[in-house]
Amino acid sequence: MKSIVPLFAALALACSPIGTAGASAKEPQTRSTQSKTAGKAKAKAKKAKPGKRVAVASKRVIKAAPAAALIDYDGEHSNFLEWQAVREFIDETATRHGFERSYLESIFGQARFIDSAVQLVKPAPPGKPKNWQAYRDRFIEPIRIAAGVRFWNENAEALARAEAAYGVPAEVIVGIIGIETIYGRDTGKFRVLDSLTTLAFAYPEASNRASRMAFFRSELVNTLLFAREHKVEPFSLLGSFAGAVGMPQFMPGSILKFGVDFDQDGQIDLRSSNADAIGSVANFLIQHGWNPEHRGSPVFAAEVSPNQAWEPLLERGLNATLRLEELRAAGVGTAQSPPVEHLYGLIDLQNGAEATEYWLANDNFFAITKYNRSYFYAMSVIELGRAVTASRAN
Repeated sequence: MKSIVPLFAALALACSPIGTAGASAKEPQTRSTQSKTAGKAKAKAKKAKPGKRVAVASKRVIKAAPAAALIDYDGEHSNFLEWQAVREFIDETATRHGFERSYLESIFGQARFIDSAVQLVKPAPPGKPKNWQAYRDRFIEPIRIAAGVRFWNENAEALARAEAAYGVPAEVIVGIIGIETIYGRDTGKFRVLDSLTTLAFAYPEASNRASRMAFFRSELVNTLLFAREHKVEPFSLLGSFAGAVGMPQFMPGSILKFGVDFDQDGQIDLRSSNADAIGSVANFLIQHGWNPEHRGSPVFAAEVSPNQAWEPLLERGLNATLRLEELRAAGVGTAQSPPVEHLYGLIDLQNGAEATEYWLANDNFFAITKYNRSYFYAMSVIELGRAVTASRAN
């Protein structure tokens, strides 16, 4: 996904993850990339003021982030209780989920408006062409590869166990956690309730504003439900500017649905437990279409004919729906020999002024896009995993 940042012990989009917040169809910033730009957005924020398969454990408890952790933004106190939409949200949430109205009023009376979250969720300005190789170079680099080797070596048992239980290769799990947070180094330090409240009621103008606000409101409810169920102080939950938490950057709803107590200690801790992060990523992928029977590479380099009869095949969405004979009839060929019994999708990786790359992708590639709805993201996960594998072998 994916579409499910720091912390529900690490709770938090597509990406969807996982509810991947704010992800675009082809090349969104990843949450880890966005967190690195938070400082720039904060400087521009004029409002800111100081101020399916495996049941691993029977008991689901999710541990909160340490309350002493430092937040990395300045929020502005905004009396959300004066906002009509917030009052209506309180009424509906109290009625539907049995919260005391006074409790919800106390929560939203303390929430802070985060202008940097509003700025960061805006799409990148148009004009700059997409460039897969430039994107790749930001993530497939020595520091992240070395960190991946250490993470794999230190967690080899849990990775092998996840691969056996779910059928997701260790290098894919390593790739996702590395792209998301550099193996827990950059998980974000925004208070989840501040971020989600801001985006739920003050999402910037956009064509999809209504749907994004509805998404963040649902994640706000998930956060409140989680805090109540597990007796967590709500403002102790820390995450990304979009509310994603932990090593794998899950949104709150994804934690509740796909989080796994893989170390079997009675807690789901995606911030501090490497095993829980590993098992939860594998569980998310298997629940979003990962096919353990598709062994080997999830992508195959393709060549396209000049007649461009293949172009309509690019618009088939984030699913593998095409047989090899259909692709070949449209002028798509491969140097390798992909399994003929599998279905594929045709994807394009644009390289700015350079030639576009074309690939055939199977179900497992598209399962990764459910974590983050971006071809660039999914391919970078695959490439980082391969780079770490190669480095470990040396």
